[in-house]
Amino acid sequence: MGDQVPGVRVPLIDEAEAAGRTAELYDLIKSRTGLPFVPDMFRLMSSRPDLMEVLITGYGGVFLGEAAVLPRATREMISAWSSKVNGCPYCVGTHNWFLSQFGGSEELTRAIATANKPSELPIDARTLALMELVTQVCTGAHRITDEDWDRVAEAGWSNEEMLEAVFTAGLFAFINRLVDGFGLGTTVTRSRISRQSDGDEGTAA
Repeated sequence: MGDQVPGVRVPLIDEAEAAGRTAELYDLIKSRTGLPFVPDMFRLMSSRPDLMEVLITGYGGVFLGEAAVLPRATREMISAWSSKVNGCPYCVGTHNWFLSQFGGSEELTRAIATANKPSELPIDARTLALMELVTQVCTGAHRITDEDWDRVAEAGWSNEEMLEAVFTAGLFAFINRLVDGFGLGTTVTRSRISRQSDGDEGTAA
């Protein structure tokens, strides 16, 4: 059983109706994100808890683990910008909101939503080098050369940081396509997360 959201092609199980493994995963999502609700992106997989668990694991590895080497704001910027490049306004709204919660300026979040290339973002030269690599991951990862990689390293990024940046961009290629393929992104251009105010219940984890 699931409630049908207009335009969404798969059932989304309501939190009040969730049972078994789906209910356990819903509780896990809320406890780990600090949000008072389960984001609809996760609910896309609610009728297949085995797949939802894979999604949670990937998302948690980027945002909720303790081994991250990039600052949370950088990871959110990569997620929001990757979503912009991939044409997923739903995820841009979600991760621009998170970016604002972790120190991203209004100027930056506005630019992410409207810019066409990373050079239009209000970031320094070092960060621009990383975001150009992220953009390459989104637009043609097979065309990345050793010279491209070396250029980012020469800008001051470690191999470990670059690995995390590329993983995050790759994860959002996956998430963006789930959101758009199942009809969520085309129906809801601003997610429930992005509609929160700073004083809303719950704390971004």
